[in-house]
Amino acid sequence: MPSPTTSRTGLALGLGAYGLWGLLPVYFPLLEPASPLEIIAHRVVWSLVVCALLLAVTRAWRTVRALDRRSLGLLALAGVLVAGNWTTYVVGVLSGRTVDAALGYYINPLVTVTLAVFVLRERMRPAQWVALGLGTAAVVVITAGVGELPWIALTLAVTFGLYGLIKNRVGRSVPAVTSLAVETAFLTPLALAYLLWLGAVGQGTWGEHGTAHTVALASAGLVTAVPLLLFGGAARRLPLSVIGLLQYVAPTLQFGIGVLVFGEAMPAARWWGFGLVWLAVVVLTVDGLRHGRLQRIARRQVAVDGQTASTVATDRP
Repeated sequence: MPSPTTSRTGLALGLGAYGLWGLLPVYFPLLEPASPLEIIAHRVVWSLVVCALLLAVTRAWRTVRALDRRSLGLLALAGVLVAGNWTTYVVGVLSGRTVDAALGYYINPLVTVTLAVFVLRERMRPAQWVALGLGTAAVVVITAGVGELPWIALTLAVTFGLYGLIKNRVGRSVPAVTSLAVETAFLTPLALAYLLWLGAVGQGTWGEHGTAHTVALASAGLVTAVPLLLFGGAARRLPLSVIGLLQYVAPTLQFGIGVLVFGEAMPAARWWGFGLVWLAVVVLTVDGLRHGRLQRIARRQVAVDGQTASTVATDRP
């Protein structure tokens, strides 16, 4: 059981990670006039640079060399999915749809539950079915009221859900920095080729808009790696149930930034849709906490029964 100091440290790290992810909508407008694709290309390249430095400093290259072909293939696919997720997110923020991006990360846990049922063949509990129904109703309400499918939200939820599924298949033994390094290494040749092409045709913004803009683009690697490292530290110190609650910090901040800072429109249909999503989140969270508590009680009972059986066997003449 984590000590109070460890739990406090983990909570601070978790809040730092999800807080930084939640503030990303403020960062990406600083990179304009770079296009979303150019921003993602820089993010890929500079993320690899940061990961390579971290692996060198910590002498953790052996974790990369230890990966088998299956893991490398899965991480390459994960890289494609995360690139699609990043691109969709940047397009959403720069096109004035930060609220839709927040919606995507609110409904992501529902997508994860759905994938667990249909791909991993896990059984869905009644409360999870209720949450999934509420999430589906939210999408229908927003689509009907706004007049278009919230494709940014759905794309973000599905790509990140699939990304999480693949990372689950790779296993928890692969450190976060190692995973990100491999994912971006597969994407970097294409990203570099795109950046070189932009420069050749005179459409690249690197070095063309002052030092501050150049530094902001190069900082994309740190912006990607730092919250990931904070999350890794939190995940080692906190119960999964607490991590599950913290994950809603990021979309809540994104929603607030979209509405209060960027002044994005919130017609009645969106409010109703978000209300249904928030209700689904509450149902899913309460069910998850209850299920986790029952599992802990069951494990303790098994341990007590096993100890009792061992004592009885030892006391027999």
